[in-house]
Amino acid sequence: MPDLKSELGENGRDTYIPIGVLFSQSGPMSVTEMAHLKGTLMAIEEINKNGGIDGMLLQPIIDDPKSDPATSRKLANKLLTQDQVSVIFGCCSSSIRKAVLPIIERHGALLFYPSFYEGFEYSPNIVYTGATPNQTVIPLVELLFNRYGKRFAMVGSDYIYAHEINRIVKEFLIESGGSVVTELYIQQGADKEKFKLVAEKLAMFSPDIIFSTVVGVDTAKLYDSCQEEGIEARNCPIASLTTSESELAGMCEESRCGHITALPYFQSVKTDENQKFQSLYQSKYGSDDLPCVYSETTYSQVHILSQALSRVSSLAPEALLSAIEGIQFHAPQGSIMIDPDNNHTYLTPRIGQSTAEGTFEIVWQAPEPIKPDPYLVAYDRTIATI
Repeated sequence: MPDLKSELGENGRDTYIPIGVLFSQSGPMSVTEMAHLKGTLMAIEEINKNGGIDGMLLQPIIDDPKSDPATSRKLANKLLTQDQVSVIFGCCSSSIRKAVLPIIERHGALLFYPSFYEGFEYSPNIVYTGATPNQTVIPLVELLFNRYGKRFAMVGSDYIYAHEINRIVKEFLIESGGSVVTELYIQQGADKEKFKLVAEKLAMFSPDIIFSTVVGVDTAKLYDSCQEEGIEARNCPIASLTTSESELAGMCEESRCGHITALPYFQSVKTDENQKFQSLYQSKYGSDDLPCVYSETTYSQVHILSQALSRVSSLAPEALLSAIEGIQFHAPQGSIMIDPDNNHTYLTPRIGQSTAEGTFEIVWQAPEPIKPDPYLVAYDRTIATI
């Protein structure tokens, strides 16, 4: 196998390693994907400052898919053909991942996908570094049962992720004696007036919990509308798998406090690696900009790629996947590892309760990283209690 410089030198590039970066800087998912982009660029800068890989620097080639599947597909093709990259960091929503996946597979490239998602997918051309439903949905629903009740109102953005996650949650509720009092979906990018109508409908059913699969900038519209409608977190929290510090920053202060989110990373995680990560992040982006799961996951996956490249000195996806096996990266959230069985990631599940300051208090976490089970074949129903 030729070394990395020889491999890239064949194309006249012997001083840098081109990496595709495909996160939206505009559109309804921009609040989430800008955090993805920040974590990616911070890791690349850190690796390059330390000499790069075999003396070669990572060079990000950044495109803005504008939260649109068709644009994402076009730009992925451009990165793989015109820009001649073989690795892309990118995509957030499941609709965009599914739009891009055929392009990735057709060109034999590798996509590092950082989002927690609905599962029920495997591709040898994707490294899935976000959480799977067994690492988020199961502990979250059990905690909600124990603390708040079993009558769920479900509200989501009208696309693949929300429908599939809600299907999983409904199956769990049926098996566990819970119920769904209403299920509502709203188009991404809808105006505030439509969210006010949704909040009015939710209040009519007096649920124990509002289970939200609303994503992106619409998250703040939902939480603010519920607060204005008099839905109080102490009586009926909004529970989510997608509300991070980035989304809280866009809400009114009164809307933020007391809601529940299940994620593998919160800014308040107590690890030495997280202290270093936060210091680097805020020195680069400002003290008022809190890191979140989106920036942490992309930061970590760039470092995983860097370690794999150092092992095999090749950008060939099959070689990289082989090198990734066995890498245990000490991420800000804790130790993570890619499962060779399914290309998903061992993560430590956590549940946080939001504060008025826009942070999370961690109220439960698993004692160790949990094996990803994207198909929910044999999930572990460990009771999460406060």
